[in-house]
Amino acid sequence: MSPQPARRDRRGGPSGPPRGRGGPRRPPAQDPAREAALDTLGAVREKDAYANLVLPRLLRDRRIGTRDAALATELAYGASRTLGLLDAVLGECSERPLTEIDGVVLDGLRLGVYQLLRTRIPPHAAVSASVELVRSRAGTGAAGFANAVLRRATERDEDGWVEFLAPDSAEDPLGYLALRHPHPRWVAEAFAATLAEAGAEDELAELLAADDARPAVHLVARPGEISSAELAAITGGDEAPYSPYGVRLEAGAGDPADLEPVRERLAAVQDEGSQLAALALTRPQIEGSDLRWLDLCAGPGGKASLLGALVGLDGGTLDAVEPATHRADLIRSVVKDLPVRVHIADGRRSGLPSAAFDRVLVDAPCTGLGALRRRPEARWRRQPSDVAPLTTLQTELLGTALDLVRPGGVVAYVVCSPHLAETVEVATAAAARPGVTQLDARPFFPDVPGLGEGPGVQLWPHRHGTDAMFCALFRRD
Repeated sequence: MSPQPARRDRRGGPSGPPRGRGGPRRPPAQDPAREAALDTLGAVREKDAYANLVLPRLLRDRRIGTRDAALATELAYGASRTLGLLDAVLGECSERPLTEIDGVVLDGLRLGVYQLLRTRIPPHAAVSASVELVRSRAGTGAAGFANAVLRRATERDEDGWVEFLAPDSAEDPLGYLALRHPHPRWVAEAFAATLAEAGAEDELAELLAADDARPAVHLVARPGEISSAELAAITGGDEAPYSPYGVRLEAGAGDPADLEPVRERLAAVQDEGSQLAALALTRPQIEGSDLRWLDLCAGPGGKASLLGALVGLDGGTLDAVEPATHRADLIRSVVKDLPVRVHIADGRRSGLPSAAFDRVLVDAPCTGLGALRRRPEARWRRQPSDVAPLTTLQTELLGTALDLVRPGGVVAYVVCSPHLAETVEVATAAAARPGVTQLDARPFFPDVPGLGEGPGVQLWPHRHGTDAMFCALFRRD
């Protein structure tokens, strides 16, 4: 249960936002990094786009070099992740309500405040570059306004603003932590409830801090094609501590899509927690046939690829179900050359035969609160009202999976969320069905510490360095 040690970058320094001494002393005539970051924030704000999909495309299309790409990534993802704190600061520094500020100007201000609070770019350079960025997109008048707001923002550093803006930590510790490590309050409350259920409520600050940090990149080595040791040697990463197929790269190590093993389909990007949850399905002993597996919610295909490779080693097959045509095409592209059949269907009404599969994975649609590190804008987009319809869908999918697995077979229910309504409550309801036994999942996460009292397993960023994946295992009697 010990916290993950601080990781160090390739030069031996601590990981985290860039804190080099080399910030520009004056804004360059062309500022491709900040322009790409601004356009990413604009796409997220205007089109509900995903920052981690928009930015890589912009970097490729504009042929932005390595150094500028690193800065653009830090600014776009960092500003998206810390939006609540940035807007709180801007609300104090602006004489206008934020709702009355032009969108592109507001995005420019957010990038400026992020640089002031979380990078070592000199304040005068951060202000000047941000003002010029606003001027280039919104004109001289907007630049004057941005200059006035950002100069007020320079009056305090991050600690100073948090102490000024946050509720008293003694009177409202959760509210204080939610601003200290920017999270919506309802998300912090959900995390606190799950930790309290496990008797670990004192870990909330550690969890929120880990969730506020840039995550390491995790790769999965395709079974039968390359070992994790070989993959680590080729990529310069480290073998993952828990998954036999995992490799961890330092945060900010570059675009993993450019790595040769990834381009050659010998490896893929996949969080180690996702690998562990998929592997847990494969580990309980079952009697009889074990050659027909099913991934009932397979898009975008990461777990289907790992499971397809594993069952294929023994001559078996995997059926993968995905309702969206474009995501089904994506699955086909990642499982090419594997014994995987892709079906375009709703997992609740797939048309597949009942009691026909030896092992079934339900990687159910969820709030994704366990992957907020990798989806920087998601924490501010999700709402408490999202939870109830998702739990209904999860319950229906899990019930279908228990119908599709044969007697003696195993079902894994997996969500990337620690919200109790999506995890323990759904699993408990499934376990109450006649003819279903919930297994203690902990033995199927070998050598992973801090798994709690079971029977489900909840992984955590601050304990395991993974996304906050939940896994429950069931056997059909």
